[in-house]
Amino acid sequence: MNRPVNPEVPAPTHRGPRTGRSWCDVYDDAERWATEHPDAAVLTRWIAEHLVHPHPDLGRDGPVCPFIRQTTNHHALWAAVIRGGDELSAEDLSAAVLDAHELYDRLRAGESDDRRLTVVTTFPGLTRTDRIDAVHRRHKTEVVRDGLMLGQFYPGCRVPGLWNAAFHPLDAPLPMLVIRPMMTTDYPFLVARTDWLYAYFGKVAPQLPRALRRSIAERMRVPEADAGAITALRVHARDEHAR
Repeated sequence: MNRPVNPEVPAPTHRGPRTGRSWCDVYDDAERWATEHPDAAVLTRWIAEHLVHPHPDLGRDGPVCPFIRQTTNHHALWAAVIRGGDELSAEDLSAAVLDAHELYDRLRAGESDDRRLTVVTTFPGLTRTDRIDAVHRRHKTEVVRDGLMLGQFYPGCRVPGLWNAAFHPLDAPLPMLVIRPMMTTDYPFLVARTDWLYAYFGKVAPQLPRALRRSIAERMRVPEADAGAITALRVHARDEHAR
């Protein structure tokens, strides 16, 4: 589905006003992505060699990420490479998240079905992954309120999996922050705050009156100290898939 690389034909891009960096549709021309960003081509290799396949430690059948194949097949994965390594500050990463969120809103405004859309921001060479976590915490609320999820990925990320606490799905070969649609299976990641749960119920049960959604969210909130038990908070069954 990829075109031959032609340097005279620019790939579709979006330049972030805060960072000045460009996000491009990776699978519009994956070969071009690998040619122009050789150190970040590990993203497409990780997808092809890991995310779309089953894993013995996953704890359920199916691929590690059941969402990503639809994203790649429909050329709905946009990514940027933010270079600078550990010279990047938390403010630099924050600006990148704001640009990525703005791009996501722009892209989904033109999509009849935005459930496959994903915007990835990679930070090759960044070893201060505490900055990834800090920026994730800083911006999660504003992203969640928009009916989206903000994920932090990096080498050694210890966030447990939904089906096996010993499996770490966010342990990735490249530091990145990812914005994607909120799914029905995201409940365990949103239980720590009433406003996150309110956004979740607004996404999965929009027909419910607002006051009822707020009441349900308040009743189902889990104290922060217990909300880290993501695997134990899973509510869907093995035959129930993310929607």
